[in-house]
Amino acid sequence: MEFTFEVLKNTRGILSKIIENTSVEELNKVPAGFNNNIIWNIGHLVVTEQLLAYKLSGLEIKISETLVSKYRKDSKPDGDVSEEEIAEIQGLLLKSLAGTENDFNYGVFKNYNAYTVSTTGNTLNNIDEALQFILVHEGIHYGYILALLKAVKN
Repeated sequence: MEFTFEVLKNTRGILSKIIENTSVEELNKVPAGFNNNIIWNIGHLVVTEQLLAYKLSGLEIKISETLVSKYRKDSKPDGDVSEEEIAEIQGLLLKSLAGTENDFNYGVFKNYNAYTVSTTGNTLNNIDEALQFILVHEGIHYGYILALLKAVKN
């Protein structure tokens, strides 16, 4: 899983730079033809990783329930996200992942409630499979974020 965490860290580092180099207005903009915005996608990645790794392992998530309800699957932007919340999400990008990697390395994830993901139809049966899917999921949203970035910068 070392490589999986390395790729996730690199991707999240790129997402952090996108936040730094994009205005609050652009992060919040939902361009024509899109259902959501850049900051929703980034918040969604933080939330999904926590739910797939911790919640399905029967463990407490390390982020607020407010963020979960705002960025979970089937949610959508409900108004502009403040600079403070953007900073919180940016901080969680690497902090939450570092916590997950640490907990993984210490064997915290012992149990797992099997879950079938809607995007691919695969069933996640353990933390290793969850982390592999998290990697795929983040790649999908990274591509979507790049398309959103292009749309808001034009």
